[in-house]
Amino acid sequence: MRNRTFPLLIAIFLCGLSFSSAEEVRTFTNSQGKSIKATVLSVEGETTKIKLETGKEFTIPLSSLSPADQEYLKAWTPGAPVPAPPISTEGSVTLETINESIGQELFKDSTLWESPPEEVASRLGWRRESKTEISESYRAYPKEDYRFLGARPYSAAMYGEGEKVSGISIVFANKGDSFGSRGSGEEHFIKGKPVPGGMEGLRVIMENDAELISTALTEKLGEPVRQKFGEGESRVNVNRWDWGGHSFLLSNVEDEYVSLAIQTPEFADNRGNSKRVSDATIRERVRGFVESRNNGDVVISNIPMVDQGPKGYCVPATAERCMRFLGIPADMYLLAMAGETSAGGGTSVEILLSNIGSDIRRKGRSFEIESGELKMRDVQKSIDDGIPIIWAVYSTTEFNKTASARTEERQQEGNWDSYVGKVKQAADAPILTPDRNKGHVVIIMGYNKATNEIAFSDSWGERYLERWITIPEAEQVSQKRFYVIDL
Repeated sequence: MRNRTFPLLIAIFLCGLSFSSAEEVRTFTNSQGKSIKATVLSVEGETTKIKLETGKEFTIPLSSLSPADQEYLKAWTPGAPVPAPPISTEGSVTLETINESIGQELFKDSTLWESPPEEVASRLGWRRESKTEISESYRAYPKEDYRFLGARPYSAAMYGEGEKVSGISIVFANKGDSFGSRGSGEEHFIKGKPVPGGMEGLRVIMENDAELISTALTEKLGEPVRQKFGEGESRVNVNRWDWGGHSFLLSNVEDEYVSLAIQTPEFADNRGNSKRVSDATIRERVRGFVESRNNGDVVISNIPMVDQGPKGYCVPATAERCMRFLGIPADMYLLAMAGETSAGGGTSVEILLSNIGSDIRRKGRSFEIESGELKMRDVQKSIDDGIPIIWAVYSTTEFNKTASARTEERQQEGNWDSYVGKVKQAADAPILTPDRNKGHVVIIMGYNKATNEIAFSDSWGERYLERWITIPEAEQVSQKRFYVIDL
């Protein structure tokens, strides 16, 4: 196995990147409803000097900003804490009425972009999925009776950076869940008519969901604006509604999915084109996440977790985790569609990469698939550089029992030298048998040379963030395929 370039760079409803700073940042909205994030440097008379996240400084008249921003700036003093700005609304479209249309308490007091993700998730009933130094996420696989803008979501994800919400992505009817119209009861009959099976039924369900969402938003916010959103081959047509410093972006991709993204107006104005972070910046960051432990373990920390849920979405879930580790958030459901995931799950890594290949090349990079034995020297080289390895494995019952028992034993207090002897003895006689019906992918994210073990991570929730197995045992169930991210 050799290291190859494998960047996972796809722009399907990506959340904007954040920039950390010791200065307080506030979201300002101008009189036309467009928003920017900036730091206040000074206020003099009827003007204010601000600094954007890019570092550029501007002096602008107070009169060009929203009434709420003007009021804030008139009371501004250097060094004062920045309160969360209230949601700016006009006319009869109040916070209460928009929440009523949504059917959930999404908004409260301030904009999403100034709200702690944990608080918003608590109101929505979405559980925490992951929290690292880079980002955090909350995800729900709602029950059949859960509604958002009148339609049933199958996956709802919220992302946060810097203790603030950075974006929401919700997937409604889609080919994986609604195919064959055998989902929830209401999908058998729409508007009093039976839903046909197969792709024809999927189209009916998708059209119905898109109509429900569009009608709910249009009744409150008026007719949408049609625009493009996304980069390269991932670009889609969306209907856009703006309200209170938020953009609602509805897409209906033929025979694939209906999705709603909630983003900042400035990100929507930029049509979802994400800022490219330099390789040097990412390389420095990921190397800083390599953790060396007293017992000889070397692991990459801060790889975000994604819970693939009830579907066989290990490939897109793993892809999302790697993308977010590189500072490029994405949604596994939409990645699954790009990878031509079959109904009920099951995605080929090769197909997923092939379908987004032009986007990868547009970023000036390429990817190759490697095959061969799992060797400690290759694992060590990647992990020491902060580079995770995507590993295709046969996830058998025996393999998981062995890994779980080994991981639990490692966590128990005792004589480490004794453990090293036991694990070496156990690895001398591997008993694991591959099963081609148990295909799976995981992330190799650590190693221990003394025990000849590797640490791997399944996309099954935070309980499975770090598990251990010896290389001889791992070789028994390896598919001999690896996908190495390199910068």
